[in-house]
Amino acid sequence: MMKRYSAVHELQPEDILLDSSNLPFRDTTHFEGRVAGPVSRRALGGVGIVFLLILIAFGSRAYYLQVMEGNAYSVLSINNTLHKSVVFALRGTITDRTGRELAWNTWELSSSTESTSTPSAIATTSMFALRQYTSLPGLAHVLGYLRYPQKDNSGKWWQPNYIGIAGVENSLDSLLQGTNGSSISETDAHGHSIRNNIIQPPIDGQNITLSIDASIQSKLNQVLEAHASQNGFQGGAAVIMDVRTGQIIALTSFPEYDNQAYVDGNNAVIAETSKNVHFPLLDRAIAGLYAPGSIVKPIFAAAALKENIISPDKQIDSIGAITLPNPYSPANPSIFRDWAVHGWIDMRTALAVSSDEYFYTIGGGYGGQQGLGIARIDKYAALFGLASKTGINLPNEQVGVIPSPDWKAVSFAGNEPWRIGDTYHTAIGQYGFQITPVQAVRFIAAIANGGNLLTPQILASSTPVSVSLGIPDSMLQIVREGMHMAVTSTRPDATVKVLNIPGFSLAAKTGTAQIGAHNEWMNSWSVGFWPVDHPRYAYAVVLERAPAHTASGAAPGMYPFFQWLIATHPEYIGDATNN
Repeated sequence: MMKRYSAVHELQPEDILLDSSNLPFRDTTHFEGRVAGPVSRRALGGVGIVFLLILIAFGSRAYYLQVMEGNAYSVLSINNTLHKSVVFALRGTITDRTGRELAWNTWELSSSTESTSTPSAIATTSMFALRQYTSLPGLAHVLGYLRYPQKDNSGKWWQPNYIGIAGVENSLDSLLQGTNGSSISETDAHGHSIRNNIIQPPIDGQNITLSIDASIQSKLNQVLEAHASQNGFQGGAAVIMDVRTGQIIALTSFPEYDNQAYVDGNNAVIAETSKNVHFPLLDRAIAGLYAPGSIVKPIFAAAALKENIISPDKQIDSIGAITLPNPYSPANPSIFRDWAVHGWIDMRTALAVSSDEYFYTIGGGYGGQQGLGIARIDKYAALFGLASKTGINLPNEQVGVIPSPDWKAVSFAGNEPWRIGDTYHTAIGQYGFQITPVQAVRFIAAIANGGNLLTPQILASSTPVSVSLGIPDSMLQIVREGMHMAVTSTRPDATVKVLNIPGFSLAAKTGTAQIGAHNEWMNSWSVGFWPVDHPRYAYAVVLERAPAHTASGAAPGMYPFFQWLIATHPEYIGDATNN
């Protein structure tokens, strides 16, 4: 036990031993060699008093805040809350190749919302921009529509993004969408914002420019829809494509729907559209499947030349029908009729007059003339892009059908074999053949441009993509000449003379496909390209489901459009002058 020093401070033994002799190098500045004394009680008391005063001050303040003013500060803490909010990115605008706005953002409701059921998206217009579409007819299917961001009853955004539903709003959604940001806001009990800080700014979507010309597409739609209505057709579609780049200049389908009403949630219009028996929601240009009829004859003419089964100058006598003996019933031969008697015709003339008999012969063979046969017919139909997706950047593109023995085995009961008549009908675009208008314009463009099968492009900034058909241009030139003769020939049976327009050099082909259980309906096609010597544009038109033997089909329907194009848009005519 340590001895405590007395007040007298008597000398202790250890103090005797502590002197300068055993600390010769002491550092007096660091208190070496000095005897430490105890801290005084006065100093300790002073420090204690200071700490006591601090404790009293903090305790008093805590008592005041938590006891005296506790309720007030509790309410303030509850009512002043922090909210994390979505800062919506602006969706990119859509323009046509000329810069005309086709879809843009607005903060005002359109007139079509008057009958809406006021969805949550419309009720919160101050939070994100609304979508507005052009009122020009003929563009709804290309543009499509979108669905607005959605929130639940508690105000939480369960779907904070725009969702493209159809058209380029759907297929180019990743470009148009942008990225939402977020903000932190503090509000008081009255809902007043005290402070608001954006912690992550939004990134707006990209603006896109389509390859289409809105004025061309709208006029094409108006002209064809009026013609279809006058002649009993229930719908139709049309496509115009640049044969050098694959860019789509016009892509229209009718009847169409009101895409503004769909984005605004106009329930009355939506209900009426869904009940329409003519399917206005169907984009017939890329998803409508139609028997092509005679418009596929140029494909099989090129195939016959490539396979060297016939010379383009060899003539076949068209007497109005091919008759095949029936070994099981000699009195009932199989007869495959032409639409007219054409006489002696070569390949160019056969294309000009659209002779079924000539293409029966080079398709399936007859009277010593070798035919392609169904395997090669299928091969070349597929080579020209039929029954496959074109690659156009739009949703819901359909594929179609090329008739074949395998297809027949699956589609028909009874294990019927493939017959020569099936080959004949396939060679003229019948018997289960189904294609889309965009497939039709694509293969016509390949004939026009010398054998390059292009991917149709909907963006103006797109790079051409194509594959070579491997067919010499000299052979395709025979086909082009035959299609030009269809327009310019003075023969009474030339099929497209209605489009022999002064100042406009066009090559074309028509097609008529009978449909219905008793062939009581028909679809009418017109395809072609211009100018003939230096092709730049190809077109394909189909008019759907008119009474059989309707006199005025797709080709006459294009006549007023071409006249308008010549008069108002000479930039699309180029050097299209008659030779």
